[in-house]
Amino acid sequence: MLDRKPSAEADPITFAVVKNALDAIVDEVAYTVIRTARSEIVKDVMDYSAAICDARGEMVAQAKTIAQHLGAIPEAMAAVQARWAGRLVPGDAVIMNDPYLGGMHLPDIFMFYPVFAGDEILAWVVVICHHTDVGGRVPGSNAADSTEIYQEGLRIPPLKFFAAGVADEALEALIGLNVRVPDRVLGDLRAQYAACKVGAREIHRLAGRYGDDGLRDYFDALLDYAERMARAEIATWPKGTFRFTDHIDSDGLSDAPVPLSVAITVEGDHLTVDWSGSSPQVRAAINSTLSFTKSNAFLSVRCALRGEIPNNAGIFRAITVTAPEASVLNPRSPAAVAARALTGYRVMDTMFGALAQIVPDLIPAAGEGGNTVVALGGRHPDNSPFIMVDMISGCWGGRPDQDGIEAITNPSQNLSNTPVEVLERQHPVRVEQYALVPDSGGAGRFRGGLGLARSYRLLADEAVLQLRSDRLIFAPYGLDGGEPGGRSANWLGEGDAQRSLPGKVTMTLRAGEILLHHQAGGGGHGDAWSRDPAAVAHDIWNGKVSAAAAREHYGVVADPLTGRLDMAATDTLRMTPKRTEEP
Repeated sequence: MLDRKPSAEADPITFAVVKNALDAIVDEVAYTVIRTARSEIVKDVMDYSAAICDARGEMVAQAKTIAQHLGAIPEAMAAVQARWAGRLVPGDAVIMNDPYLGGMHLPDIFMFYPVFAGDEILAWVVVICHHTDVGGRVPGSNAADSTEIYQEGLRIPPLKFFAAGVADEALEALIGLNVRVPDRVLGDLRAQYAACKVGAREIHRLAGRYGDDGLRDYFDALLDYAERMARAEIATWPKGTFRFTDHIDSDGLSDAPVPLSVAITVEGDHLTVDWSGSSPQVRAAINSTLSFTKSNAFLSVRCALRGEIPNNAGIFRAITVTAPEASVLNPRSPAAVAARALTGYRVMDTMFGALAQIVPDLIPAAGEGGNTVVALGGRHPDNSPFIMVDMISGCWGGRPDQDGIEAITNPSQNLSNTPVEVLERQHPVRVEQYALVPDSGGAGRFRGGLGLARSYRLLADEAVLQLRSDRLIFAPYGLDGGEPGGRSANWLGEGDAQRSLPGKVTMTLRAGEILLHHQAGGGGHGDAWSRDPAAVAHDIWNGKVSAAAAREHYGVVADPLTGRLDMAATDTLRMTPKRTEEP
């Protein structure tokens, strides 16, 4: 069946109908997850993803969810097929989270649901959810300071969670006993199963209209079409090798920066993405498995391609990604990987830095550097557990033709900031500040987006804090003469009692203590003194740029109360040489 030849040329009208139908089906799978999930990290933050794959496991459609997850499916699928080939039946659902079998980190549990046509698999529905907790040494199972994977939680090889539609009681009991909030975790796993069944139902309906073999033909045609379109566009790009290096501040266990270096080679209609020269794997848990590194590299290239190309695995065929073994982007087991998302964000920043040399009219300056994770875990007065996992989504850098956006998901994801009311209703915290940080957006013709400020006062007796942040040292870069964005910062306490915290920390908070985080702002795009003075005046009036910063970085003078532009003073300032920092 896998060597089957298409029975007929794909009809272009039906091709479009099937493509749009698959997009609608996979989005319905995603909506089902939101409607049935138990935890706020899934239903409010929306840290999950969904896809439809053909019988071989190649992704033919993806939902508008976490794109960062989906490029890891091929390797995870290969592990599932290697273990269960020929031994699956309708109603089975296989779960896995092992990073060294194609997974990403332990909280991300994959569910693979085969859709059968007779005795053969026609397609797969795949749902990945970030679970609130999977055990391990720290509540939330996401600590950056773990040093081996065995500390990070329950590690699941490809196992049947449902067999012929019946939940495996032994596996369910094992998971429930090893996680701190079993109702949420098992509830979210059942939400994944419900969503998979919805996808399978709709795929059967589609096959009923076009036939099983007809649907297989259209799967193949969709993949081939995306590959042809991607290759045709890459063929128009300038040829050569384009390099860029960015940094993670540190792994949190030492002060040494962690460099990521990429070389993108454009040759004909193919790209080679080589990560030689990047840091060796580190002791702390920011190592990124090769499947996740590939996923972020694929996604970065997809962002630089035109929007009409279908989002499927056909694009992957035009890209080869390599990373040295035992590097931070391809670690050896048992390296810790829980906080690997941070490295994935920096993979994208580094990729964008190189891609900006290839297609400069399509690439923004660096954004906030990825979301900040604030996890608090402890117990209520009745001894019941609580785990808050908040992911702060920040901003984009300035774009070639527009300012960066604030309070928006990182381009690698489709996350949402958790509503304050949800956090305060479900956990013993009080959010006392949730605001934009003035002057944090990098100056440029198109200003970088502003970073977010968020604070948390603990109302329980005590809780374990796990904080993962970055860009305290290496600010988000600007492009085309734009200035870097503002850096992140963390403080514990308030007023004169404040003390700064590092970017990555695990510690105990006591009742009444307050954590304040300022997220980095996006880099600017283009020369700041070419920015429209009226736009700067509006930023001053809106509180996004201070009057002092406007004078220094933009050469603009305006009244902060009225936003009225003083054009004479502005012209005088802009006639003087622009002040630059010492190297």
